[in-house]
Amino acid sequence: MKNILVLGAGQSAPYLISYLLNEAKKNDWFVTLCDMNYELACSRINNHPNGNAVEFDVNDETLRNTLIKNSDVVVNFLAPTFQYLIAIDCLTHGKHVVTASYENVRVADLHKDALRKGILILNEMGLDPGIDHMTAMQVVDGIRKRSGIIESFISYGSGLPSPEVDSNPLKYCITWNPRNVAMAGDAGAQYMEDGKIKILSHHQVFQRTWTVDVDEFGTLEAYPNRDSLIYQNIFQLDKVKTMIRGTLRYPGWSETWLQIVRLGMPNENMKIPGISGKSFSEFTEMFIPVNSNGTKLETRVANFLGINPTGKIMQNLKWLGLFSGEKIGGEVKTAAEVLTKILSNKLPLPEGARDIVILVHEIIAHFPEESKRQKITSTFIEYGEPNGFTAIAKTVGLPAAIAAKLILQGELPITGCQIPTHPVIYTKVLEELKTHGFVFSEKISDLES
Repeated sequence: MKNILVLGAGQSAPYLISYLLNEAKKNDWFVTLCDMNYELACSRINNHPNGNAVEFDVNDETLRNTLIKNSDVVVNFLAPTFQYLIAIDCLTHGKHVVTASYENVRVADLHKDALRKGILILNEMGLDPGIDHMTAMQVVDGIRKRSGIIESFISYGSGLPSPEVDSNPLKYCITWNPRNVAMAGDAGAQYMEDGKIKILSHHQVFQRTWTVDVDEFGTLEAYPNRDSLIYQNIFQLDKVKTMIRGTLRYPGWSETWLQIVRLGMPNENMKIPGISGKSFSEFTEMFIPVNSNGTKLETRVANFLGINPTGKIMQNLKWLGLFSGEKIGGEVKTAAEVLTKILSNKLPLPEGARDIVILVHEIIAHFPEESKRQKITSTFIEYGEPNGFTAIAKTVGLPAAIAAKLILQGELPITGCQIPTHPVIYTKVLEELKTHGFVFSEKISDLES
């Protein structure tokens, strides 16, 4: 019997676990699910005969290594912070590992070691990154078969509440790791536009926004996502003049989030003494100058940020509870952890509501042999199930689950540190994703030469 070890039972994991348990029953495999929250892990396994839940602290070196040593493949859905730690342990014990997180630079450096060990360390195997990479490569390869030259590559991704959901003024709901939302854009961003490299700091990310019209959906707001330029090399787009990866939100999100970033709340590096015993208003007070004239906190924050004290942004900050006298409580130590708690408490997906996942590729290519320039727009929209699997859980979990299955079946004859832009990986995974209804609609428009 082969053993699948899944680390993490959070919001992105339910569909992954369901799929693996179903496949385990068919293939005589066994799934061990590990999480700090033992009750949550048990609920995900739901007494399945081919599954078991384990209370798991990632810092327990003995338990961690024992579990990895006894597995055939590891699916790591822990926070990105632990990606390198798990990769090193899998390398030590010669075990394949799949994760949905962006490939850590230190993990990428393990490529030669993984080749020598004959194992696959497969990163970015989720939605964004993941499905976006695979479908983009499919379009890019199609253009190359026509001897096309790609001039512009723009790709967008997002997980949002469905349009009919109107549960909060920010028009956003937490359906995945809230820490990732709190720390969005923390490293800044860089991209290329009309042959010019543009570099943004953290607070500039949410100032550099633009509208995107999504076919059969409507208008959304985009901001640059991380380092777009690394994909110029990965996708081998040596002649591209515009290279942008963006994140989509409903219009208005960025103008509020910009002010939270300007205050300095997305900070997970400094521990704040006694923060859990403070109120949310005392927490907000920490980010502005000392009050010497008795001015109301809300007014001082508005003045510090240079925004309208009665405008929409301030109303959003108030709604989030930043001026509340309620105690923070809980096991929080940093400003980012407080912010994560605020997001979890204030922006849940309401019961019975759906979320939605959107991916869009906009690629402009020149075809010399055909004397044509064309814009290829590829769009994917997936809705979640009311009171069932969220769209995020399905689209993040399914690619990783399929990859784990293919590894166990010997269908991925590749080793080293990889992301799913390799044709051996993406052709097989996309083939199965289609059977689950994950299909992109494509529109081709002729442009002037």
